[in-house]
Amino acid sequence: MIRKYPGLELLAKAAMLAAFVGLGTGFSSAQPLVARTDQQQRDALPSSATKHAESMAAAPGARPTTSDVKPVRRAAVTGPYYVDFRARTAATYGHAFVWYGKTSEKQVEVAGLAPAGDEIPYLLGHLIFVPSETGASYGDLDEQYLTASYRVYLNEADAKKVFAHIKHLQETSPLWNAATTNCTAFLGRIATFMGLNAPFHLLKPEEYVNKLRELNGGRKTVQLESGRG
Repeated sequence: MIRKYPGLELLAKAAMLAAFVGLGTGFSSAQPLVARTDQQQRDALPSSATKHAESMAAAPGARPTTSDVKPVRRAAVTGPYYVDFRARTAATYGHAFVWYGKTSEKQVEVAGLAPAGDEIPYLLGHLIFVPSETGASYGDLDEQYLTASYRVYLNEADAKKVFAHIKHLQETSPLWNAATTNCTAFLGRIATFMGLNAPFHLLKPEEYVNKLRELNGGRKTVQLESGRG
């Protein structure tokens, strides 16, 4: 014989109802959680894709974008022609002269002012005017004798004028004198025609060339004034 207990039966039904309601609540609350997790993954996708693209761009074999390409620096054009003020060793205090020509050619022109002949004209030239020579002298083409150099570049139009002036000086300088019409004074006339500041001519050739560079700030190019030549 089974006894029935109405109070216990009612309590069991209430417990079952509460469990069912709790399960439904938990299921409904789990749906927003899943939705939030999916949304976070979708939101994180662009960030991870961006990082992947950046890592690919940084790869050694990746081609840079247009904005990443930097312009190539080109060397400054100094000019196709030049005048090189030079000094070299000599028996006493040295000699000053110029090289001039075109940068693409090995051959150079040489001009300078020196006493014609050997030792006697040179000694007499410290007292009087003596005949001169204005081309290359012994040692002008030998780099081992070089003591100073100051090269200045010109464009073609200005070079033609300067070169013509140098040749004119060669043709109109028949005399040499150690105190007045000497080799450094000859260079000074060329430098002045080119618009450079020329130092006092009574300096030793090496000092003269170095001073010439200093007075002009070591400038590498020269452009003649309009109407010059």
